[in-house]
Amino acid sequence: MVRIPYLEPAHASDEVRKTFAKLAAPLNIFRMMAHAQMNFRPLVRLGSSILSEQKLNGKLRELAILHVAMQSGARYEWIQHVPIAKAVGATDEQIEALERGDADAPAFNAQEGLVLRFTAEVVRDVRASDAVMAEMTTHFTPQEIVELILAIGFYMMMARLMETTGVDLEPAPGTAIYDALKGR
Repeated sequence: MVRIPYLEPAHASDEVRKTFAKLAAPLNIFRMMAHAQMNFRPLVRLGSSILSEQKLNGKLRELAILHVAMQSGARYEWIQHVPIAKAVGATDEQIEALERGDADAPAFNAQEGLVLRFTAEVVRDVRASDAVMAEMTTHFTPQEIVELILAIGFYMMMARLMETTGVDLEPAPGTAIYDALKGR
């Protein structure tokens, strides 16, 4: 249950209303984020760039986001990202493995497993271990590694916002937001 009321766009600044008008779906998370009116547009832009402009493989990004959601207990984030993960190639077996907390499941290939280990360490320990970081540098470019760290951090922040404010669960709009970003 929501712990602070959502900001209604009609009661927001012009810039917030303009940002809302550009959204493919006026999700509860956006209505909560909008309370930080000066941060709202930059946050939406950062989230959009993570979903649509990174060089990092989309499936790897979504597996990492789902892993963040499970480690953070962020059910809202999980529900919103499962359809996107499926759209970029995650299998039902992989999603089920992450949901039960089994990031070491045979459903994940070596590269996916590495991304999940890296994600777990960044979430849990802040700093990835030297061994995992060394392995990351043999499989990914510096750009992809930094993009992954930014994706992990962004979705950790969103999980904390959702869980602390009690953002109400709502049906996922499927891939509407992701599809809108791809079409830009």
